Amino acid sequence: MKNGYERLVRPLLFSIDPETAHRLTLASLRAVSHVDLALRALKIFQPPSKSKKVFDLTFPNPIGLGAGLDKNGVALPVWAALGFGFIEIGTVTAKAQPGNPKPRIFRFPEQNALINRLGFNNDGADAIAIRLTKLHRSNRWPEVPIGINIGKSMSTPLAGATEDYLYSFRRLREFADYIVLNVSSPNTPGLRELQEPDALSALLRAVAEKNLITRKPIVVKIAPDLAPEELERIISICEASNVAGIIATNTTIDHSSIPTGQDEQGGLSGAPLREKSTALVRAIAARSTIPVIASGGIMDAESAREKIKAGAQLLQIYTGLIYRGPGLLREIAEALI
Repeated sequence: MKNGYERLVRPLLFSIDPETAHRLTLASLRAVSHVDLALRALKIFQPPSKSKKVFDLTFPNPIGLGAGLDKNGVALPVWAALGFGFIEIGTVTAKAQPGNPKPRIFRFPEQNALINRLGFNNDGADAIAIRLTKLHRSNRWPEVPIGINIGKSMSTPLAGATEDYLYSFRRLREFADYIVLNVSSPNTPGLRELQEPDALSALLRAVAEKNLITRKPIVVKIAPDLAPEELERIISICEASNVAGIIATNTTIDHSSIPTGQDEQGGLSGAPLREKSTALVRAIAARSTIPVIASGGIMDAESAREKIKAGAQLLQIYTGLIYRGPGLLREIAEALI
């Protein structure tokens, strides 16, 4: 049965361009973030608490907001009020950038899917650090773990990627409970090459050197399109580098579920990603004790349970939230109790 969001709100949002809908929604949520009465009202959506400790952080429930919905960290108090057990902002790059040309988000309602080729459009590490500083000084800083997802600026050559990540890391680490290294988006040319052994080892080694004092948990976000031998090498490197967690997965470049005449370039998310993501979660859990955060194709309670059964410690939703609304949190949480 459809919930109120699916019956009333989604048809309105889906009647306009996807990126316009996203922008208007975030603008509304940003405004609500400054109104205490509205934040208290949103708590009706909060799921029952089921705290969990992962990489020495306590999560009030295992359901998090995936990176990409709030790239610039403008609505953190709202996400916490809705009941997310953790919030991940970004992807943030060292330099502010507009991303790829529009249009760059495409809906596929029949497949419960999205394709995006946004290209890390964000305000940049400096501006986001200033925004988070102001929020941190207010009384509205969320009481749930905050993850900050960082990536390479589009204009930075691959040879300079490490310094690019380090700049964002240094600017943002004080606000983060954990840091995610995004080396798997398909929408920044060459980025996925950072998943290769030498490049990933060098990046993790450089971040570890700058993390000796703050000791933030470092998490790596990987692609769903890895061959088994590629995944094996990444797991080995993550273990050797004392990585705190792996997010499985980013969006996929496999568009076989989308009719040819409707297909668009970019990363596919939503229901068609479910099987690929679960397979990687299962493979990582079978091979390693590194905690896995499952992301990809979580659209209902069944798909969430599937990820937990495959070995995930935590979950992240993105496309599921767009299609199902905030009621999805409670549906999943109640199914996991």
